[in-house]
Amino acid sequence: MKTLFQNGTVINASGRQKADLLVSDGKITQIGQGIEATADMQVIDCTDLLVLPGAVDAHTHFETQILVGTDNVPYKSADDFHAGTRAAACGGVTTVIDFVTPLKGESLTAALDKRKAEAAKACIDYSLHMCLTEINDDRLGEMRAVVDAGVSSFKVFMTYAIRLTDDEFLRALRRSKELGTVIMVHAEAHDELEKNRADFIAQGLTDPWYHYLSRPESVETKGVERAIELAAIADAPLYIVHLACEGGLRAVEKAKKAGQIIYAETCPQYLHFTSDVYKRPDAANFVCSPPIKGEKSREALWQGIKNGSIDTIATDHCPFNLAEKALGKDDFTKIPNGVMGTENFYPYMLSEANKGRISYERVVELCSEKPAEIFKLSPNKGSLTLGADADIVIYDPSKEFVISQENTHSACDYTIWEGVALKGYPIQTYSKGKLVTGGRGFVI
Repeated sequence: MKTLFQNGTVINASGRQKADLLVSDGKITQIGQGIEATADMQVIDCTDLLVLPGAVDAHTHFETQILVGTDNVPYKSADDFHAGTRAAACGGVTTVIDFVTPLKGESLTAALDKRKAEAAKACIDYSLHMCLTEINDDRLGEMRAVVDAGVSSFKVFMTYAIRLTDDEFLRALRRSKELGTVIMVHAEAHDELEKNRADFIAQGLTDPWYHYLSRPESVETKGVERAIELAAIADAPLYIVHLACEGGLRAVEKAKKAGQIIYAETCPQYLHFTSDVYKRPDAANFVCSPPIKGEKSREALWQGIKNGSIDTIATDHCPFNLAEKALGKDDFTKIPNGVMGTENFYPYMLSEANKGRISYERVVELCSEKPAEIFKLSPNKGSLTLGADADIVIYDPSKEFVISQENTHSACDYTIWEGVALKGYPIQTYSKGKLVTGGRGFVI
């Protein structure tokens, strides 16, 4: 069956046009005005609607186990690959990129196979980043095998139990450069944040506000600066995940100006909220790392979006249910870190465009085209062009939408976005030409 999208405004990062769009066998086969409908076509009337490429959420953590507190209590994120990608699709996401996190001593290839089995129930397309939880000759050698299996990116941590030393980080950067991949980094200054945590705990200062104070702007800034310094030594590309602070952004801007290949990702929670959320009665629900920062950082990130310093928007989607969050309401070290966002990030950014803050084209660049390009999903993903996958979102700019737990599709039992009003909303999402969510005027 062919599908003809008629009379819409097609938007790519490069511009917009009033055009029809024809899909056949999951691919875009024709774009232009006045494409004639034939009996073998399903026709979708897109009058007064926007036709957008599906978003690529390049940072999700579905059915991910983390260890919390000094007792290493295990928690698993609320969404498995089915529930998480269902929620993503309802918000216009057509591809997610999740993570493989090998245990220490586990081969990268074995961990990749296991993660692919978990991801098999995804409702939309997915890809995977590979975390490097240890560096030795075996793991460095295995990186080639996982690249051959389709992995284009590796993630390292500068904190947590799986953090790498500077020397290990450098070895990873150099090996990644040899393979033509990119290293992603969670950049926080481990020693400083651990000292802060210990000092607060010793004083009995353990409510969620001290989660933020233990990881303030300076902790992230120093981590970003050091990561960029190591990437410069290795002469290797670097992708900084979930950038949340002004100081880190300034370091990115300086490095880019010096000619380094540095990509910066930020998340909607850092663009909408400020650290004041950690003073709220439900503060535990907002605990994530790096934490949401102050107003000055929030404003700087928006400026980075406008001037091109920020390359991508993703979500770091990793929610935990209320009962799990509540276990740490009086001790921030016991709160599982993570918030939700994959269903909301494209609608939120498109709403900001609808309100005039940035252009729709820039939203498509940040949320679709650029992540597809960086993680080697192009030309199939990221734009509505001839031969690309028919990952299509129909967006109604006139639809009023207020985010609520009742109208979202995650398996998590709350949302930090409760009550946030959006101007415009995706009403249909197609994955390779197949309708996966919605119908005109509503979202399922």
